[in-house]
Amino acid sequence: MNTAQHSPDASRSVLVDVAALLAALPERIAGIPKLIAARNPQHPALIEDERRLTRAQLVGAVDGVAALLADRGVRAGDRVMIVAENSIVQIVLMFAAAKLDAWALMSNARLSAAELDAIRAHAQPRLVAYAVGVSPDARQHAERHGAQAAPTLAADIGAWSYALDDNTQAEAVETASDRQCAALIYTTGTTGSPKGVMLSHRNLLFIAAMSSTLRRVNADDVVYAVLPISHVYGLASVCLGSLYAGATLRLAPRFSPEAVRRALAEERVSIFQGVPAMHAKLLEYLQANGLPWSAPHLRFAYSGGSPLDAALKARVESVYGVALHNGYGMTESSPTVSQTMIESPRADCSVGQAIPGIEVRFVGSDGVDVAQGEVGELWVRGPNVMLGYYRNPQQTLATVTRDGWLRTGDLAREDADGAMHIAGRSKELIIRSGFNVYPAEVEHVLNAHPDVVQSAVIGRAVADNEEVVAFVELSGSAAATPDDLATWCDARLAPYKRPAEIRVLAALPAASTGKILKHRLRDLI
Repeated sequence: MNTAQHSPDASRSVLVDVAALLAALPERIAGIPKLIAARNPQHPALIEDERRLTRAQLVGAVDGVAALLADRGVRAGDRVMIVAENSIVQIVLMFAAAKLDAWALMSNARLSAAELDAIRAHAQPRLVAYAVGVSPDARQHAERHGAQAAPTLAADIGAWSYALDDNTQAEAVETASDRQCAALIYTTGTTGSPKGVMLSHRNLLFIAAMSSTLRRVNADDVVYAVLPISHVYGLASVCLGSLYAGATLRLAPRFSPEAVRRALAEERVSIFQGVPAMHAKLLEYLQANGLPWSAPHLRFAYSGGSPLDAALKARVESVYGVALHNGYGMTESSPTVSQTMIESPRADCSVGQAIPGIEVRFVGSDGVDVAQGEVGELWVRGPNVMLGYYRNPQQTLATVTRDGWLRTGDLAREDADGAMHIAGRSKELIIRSGFNVYPAEVEHVLNAHPDVVQSAVIGRAVADNEEVVAFVELSGSAAATPDDLATWCDARLAPYKRPAEIRVLAALPAASTGKILKHRLRDLI
């Protein structure tokens, strides 16, 4: 077991007084705007193209929207569903809901009608808010649901509309920040069946404070926020973490390589966090268009959300001129479990050491901890572990033990220095002729091919066995064929790890974060 207060090597560790950090947190995430406004009210907090809010204006906007929500009948314990893409109005609505002790149900407007309606039916929100001014998809959902326009405020936060349901029941309200739900985030995981993850105020505030502390975020930073704030990574680490530290959030509703390139070159962006696919597609865009790299203020680049391979890491660091940091987390852990430290960038693709305050275990199929260096299921315990799944106590009991351990379902191993390596999902493990094949191993080999942008590997059942199937997305100028890729794999993988089939797709199915949706690939086979 690793309590992860700091790494064994003190010269490489980041010492954090976890007890003091927890004691200093506000009781609610809605306390963040007033906390930062008290220090410097005129400092820019949020930028969205031509629209922007200072810290003082953010406080006023949150108070004004909270009053509007209360006038429409929103009570403590109600769910307020926010259908949006990254925008000022989305963040104001989130803080306003939290100010009323309602739960902010963060939903990406790019979900299909069926997906969004299924979440709405399960969560039963009192009010659904739609960021119609910045998101065409939110506008379409609002029209389907007969939403009405919300009144404007003194500060321009962007147009939004809302639909009400007076037949919903409020949940019980908890005084303690570690018991009161702040955000409800629906995740499909590997099954495709959505589950509502309840995250407490302390869950989110702990990760916000810890991640910003470890990244040394401060008021001089401009953070490019393109990771969806409807996703826990974008919500807790990018949005709340940056604001808590006093940085300015530069909001982008969706990923565009040209928009990222221009922001890094012209808008003093100092922190850029993304999933591997974003970094890969940005490099491909620069190369395809013969564009130079310019990011004069960039000091921190980060990859998370899905596995990072060595070839992409090397290419990114060569172009960006800074280390590409890596980490691991999941919605149920708010999300951060581990990350590489800014003072000690790594040459490998480890997801770093467990962050301070977090305990980790590596558990074998027999329920006993495996020896160091061996692969086991990663278990996590700490202030980041979710309250549970909404209206699904059976699944909660199956996922979180009675003594607070979160069974992540991910397979991992730990180095002697505490650095962790993710082998893959336990449900994605492929057993080929009695040998374990971890999809990430095969993906790393494929991704190292110069024509491959990204890949995804899954198992396919055959008579008394499993075989490896790979899906790849090639760059626009690629000449490689499936046979070429198979030859590439033959030279780099043991026979039992080699794909039995390699399929080229124009684009791999992905969530709005860029994370590849493997359950959709399974449908293809």
